[in-house]
Amino acid sequence: MVVVASVLLGAAFLFAGGAKIAAGPAWPAQGSALGAPSAVVPFVPWLEIVVGAALCAQLIRPLPAIVAALMLVVFTALVGLRLAQGEHPPCACFGSWSAKPLSWRHLARNAVLLSIAIVAIVA
Repeated sequence: MVVVASVLLGAAFLFAGGAKIAAGPAWPAQGSALGAPSAVVPFVPWLEIVVGAALCAQLIRPLPAIVAALMLVVFTALVGLRLAQGEHPPCACFGSWSAKPLSWRHLARNAVLLSIAIVAIVA
């Protein structure tokens, strides 16, 4: 179960990081619109790729799953804050693949991913 959860979560992180990089200059603008600190925005895709690769390769378990869970908590908090403020910028979670305005569905998706991360940590 832990391997499946790790690989599934890792694939999501690899896809998210790669899609952000592929989005080019759109990603930094979208990341900033979500409320991410501008100094952090350029590093997010690369961190997602490193964490995703470590999850898929089953390296130093459970550390990558813990990092992924922490990242998901921060991402979810940013989305929740924007929604609470009545703002609906485009979700840049998966680069240009997810340009829809933020909604409760993004919170639900993150809750599912966070659940998978918890399985990868404790199973």
